[in-house]
Amino acid sequence: MTTTLRVGIACRPELRDQYLGAADLARLGRIAEISVADFDVPGDTWGRIPVIAEFEDRLADFASDKHVLLVFHGAPRVTERVFAAAGELQVVGDIEGDRFAGRIDVAAAHAAGVLVVDTTHASSWPVAEWALALMLIGLRKNAHFRQIIAGRQMSQSEYRTNPPGRELTGKTVGLIGFGHIGWRLREFLVPFGCPIIAYDPYAPRELADAQGVDFGSLERVMGCDVVVCLAPATPHTIGMIGERELALLRTDAVFINVSRGTVVDVGPLIARAARDDAWFGLDAHDPEPIAVDSPLRGMPNVFLSPHIAGVTEEAQPRFFSLMVDELERFASGLEPRAQITDRVVAGRGGA
Repeated sequence: MTTTLRVGIACRPELRDQYLGAADLARLGRIAEISVADFDVPGDTWGRIPVIAEFEDRLADFASDKHVLLVFHGAPRVTERVFAAAGELQVVGDIEGDRFAGRIDVAAAHAAGVLVVDTTHASSWPVAEWALALMLIGLRKNAHFRQIIAGRQMSQSEYRTNPPGRELTGKTVGLIGFGHIGWRLREFLVPFGCPIIAYDPYAPRELADAQGVDFGSLERVMGCDVVVCLAPATPHTIGMIGERELALLRTDAVFINVSRGTVVDVGPLIARAARDDAWFGLDAHDPEPIAVDSPLRGMPNVFLSPHIAGVTEEAQPRFFSLMVDELERFASGLEPRAQITDRVVAGRGGA
């Protein structure tokens, strides 16, 4: 391994100052020579980057002498052509994608012997916080805020008893998906003494003992007191929570979605919420933003936020900060922690 890494960063120019913090650049500069290239690929969307020959060639030329290539918004997809041109490349990193290094051809990277690292989980901190907040709001029967905003006068007895709220302490929490967000949410739930049951076909079962959770079927998880959807958007998870699964929600259950709107079939979701015997906290929607005429907007048992769980002042620079952590590990002979392995790729494809 070289003593000084040559690191190239490809991104949209206006995002440099937002993501690449001065302290972290200085930290990286102690172990690397840093070059930044401006890109703005047309049609750049979350996880779906068009391959345009002009931009692919520019990225291949930029990466040709680099040991590390980091990409995020605006950068071209890192393709087989780029790996072929970058013979010294050892690490390619996605600073902020849509999980699973969506801007990188992972199979081509592995074929070239290049490690793939994705620090998109930097937003897991605030998403877990907001999931906890929505759980508490749901358990406290969140309809009262609508009555206050509408200017309705209520007696003190109505506020206190109609209907009574509930505490999170001791409630059984079901997690659909048990990745970075789930791990952090589990930490937050420790003081509440909540038994946790997770549904995740791809999570190593060793996590059960290590994290103090149990794994169960999706049906078992849907029957918990509080159900939190954390599943990523993959071909396998589209519409995964449908009429059959939503029917398993118990009376007075709380259902939270802070993952992706496409994971929950919106028609059955509206129908289940309309029964008005369970409570819903929804940050992710399908379509997004939530339709203006969606019935969910007016339901008193539904609390909505506009997919802002992961958008915080602290999260934005954390993506790059975590990547610098990974490169410090790599430079000192340690393995990066947030590697995209074949198991992670299998989860992304729903295999």
